[in-house]
Amino acid sequence: MATYKPVVVQAFPKLGERITQDTVYWRGYKTPVQIKEFGAVNKIDFSPVPPYNYAVTASSRIHIYGRYSQEPIKTFSRFKDAAYCATHRDDGNLLVAGSEEGSIRLFDINGKAPLRQFDGHTKAVHVVGFLSDKYRIFSGGDDYSSNLWDIPSATEIVSYSEHTDYVRCGCASKVNADVFITGSYDHTVKLFDARTKSSVMTIEHGQPVESVLLFPSGGLLVSAGGRYVKVWDVLKGGQLLVSLKNHHKTVTCLCLNSSGQRLLSGSLDRHVKIYSTTSYKVVHSFNYATSILSLALSPEDETIVVGMTNGVLNIKHRKPEERKEKSRKKRQPAYRTYVKGRTYMPKQEDFCVSKPVKRVLRKYDKLLKSFQSSKALDAVLEPPIRLYTPEVTVAVMQELHRRGTLRSALAGRDEKQVNLLLTFVARRVIEPRFTPVLVMVADMITDIYQPVVGQSAIVDRQFLRLQEAIGKEIDYQEELLEVLGMMDTLFATFTKKRATYLEENKSNGLTETIETNMNN
Repeated sequence: MATYKPVVVQAFPKLGERITQDTVYWRGYKTPVQIKEFGAVNKIDFSPVPPYNYAVTASSRIHIYGRYSQEPIKTFSRFKDAAYCATHRDDGNLLVAGSEEGSIRLFDINGKAPLRQFDGHTKAVHVVGFLSDKYRIFSGGDDYSSNLWDIPSATEIVSYSEHTDYVRCGCASKVNADVFITGSYDHTVKLFDARTKSSVMTIEHGQPVESVLLFPSGGLLVSAGGRYVKVWDVLKGGQLLVSLKNHHKTVTCLCLNSSGQRLLSGSLDRHVKIYSTTSYKVVHSFNYATSILSLALSPEDETIVVGMTNGVLNIKHRKPEERKEKSRKKRQPAYRTYVKGRTYMPKQEDFCVSKPVKRVLRKYDKLLKSFQSSKALDAVLEPPIRLYTPEVTVAVMQELHRRGTLRSALAGRDEKQVNLLLTFVARRVIEPRFTPVLVMVADMITDIYQPVVGQSAIVDRQFLRLQEAIGKEIDYQEELLEVLGMMDTLFATFTKKRATYLEENKSNGLTETIETNMNN
């Protein structure tokens, strides 16, 4: 008896992922390190000076982490309630933070007790930061006000009450020491100048604003709120340049890389999107376990830190560059070691022992070998095969058809099994690689179960889905044929024009030659 030959599953080419320079660059991070904080991480801020430690604000504490430390090297915990938005000054010596009780505290990075406390807000202060002159602080709170403070005297310089809802984000200009920007839940972004008593520009974002970011040049402003990230031209009076809608949920944080050529946005949909600042197209994306609240990149993009709603801090460090120095290779065995004995011919008195090769058959092959067609079809309709390797399911159906037992394998099934079969066929019949086999299977199922149509609402619904899928595919094919006809007509027209042009040139050349000869 001939040995059983396993079912041959046809291999189809897979579309390869497009590998770009951004893909290679942003994949160059190690496996992330995760640290559990006491509460949701609402702010991450890197020190602008070496060794680039970063401050993490979560719950009622501010932790300072070293670049590679998994434990905080310093903690500021002089808060009665939640702390917000701990931000470094440009020289890295001072740290300012808001709080739920409405006060603002200024810390020396090497001390513990606050150097200054600024009281003036009546509700929680969610956004604080330094102006670029290093001697003033701006703040925004849930009392709808945006204030400016003097560090040496610990007094309020000016207070703006132009927002009509909570002020939850802000940033300062690096170019002009008097300019700062705040974003509010009243859907507006306001640009303030400390030399005036009111805002100098108001931009309507259209959604509650969660984060704002000013480019280092000071000419472009990015606002995030709802599912939208919008880029505005400040120098043109707040003109909208582009509106990006690549997230599925609210965008909560924004960040620029060290070169300013890539913009990062984090969202509650658990994704970090990276955009090119020239085309504003997504060039890469990171996926995280839970919703993202805060995001920061270290100088030179060496470390990316993400804070999440469940209090987990996700830290990725860049892999070190491979050294090009050639290491000494271990001496390999000579070639003769591998080919030794391969050319040996057995002598007449030698006794040859052959070791049989054991072939392991899959479950459906074992069932096909024992002629259990219906059970073999059931085996390839199990979720792991049906969902992830549908080509195996189709290959077994094709083998059953070759044997002439496909109709018997499809017949005699209950409501649940017929529903499963029709679901698979309706989903995969539109794929060109499966269409020939599954159209034949659909015809057989329709012939077998036509007498019982109308007895089960579930089966009837699946038949309607199959009809709808095939109808849509036919419509698509008809539209494609129409487009092909149009393209053939256009190409034919171009070909005729080109041929006519060549003929005219030839005839003109011939006429000119005849005229020249006659003149001579």
